[in-house]
Amino acid sequence: MVEPFYTDVDEDEVKREKAKARELRNSQWWKRRRSTGICHYCGRKFKPSELTMDHIVPLGRGGKSTKGNVAPACKECNTRKKQLLLIEWEEYLKSVREEGS
Repeated sequence: MVEPFYTDVDEDEVKREKAKARELRNSQWWKRRRSTGICHYCGRKFKPSELTMDHIVPLGRGGKSTKGNVAPACKECNTRKKQLLLIEWEEYLKSVREEGS
């Protein structure tokens, strides 16, 4: 697996982005986005209320709370993805599939 590259992100910046995420979570845009009930990562169907907001580029890695950087995710995928970037997440999934073969 690729070793994650972490950047030094200012704690105050992360706090500001978390506040923006809370606002975005209350928006009609987000409610429509998760209304499909489909997890962005595994593609499984859930009740919309069971989906969480995941930052595709995590806040701790310099990501922002913008419409283009958040996706609905089931709690399992969101927990497993943690601070991984998409390329790292895809590599993780590939390794899991290979172990199961």
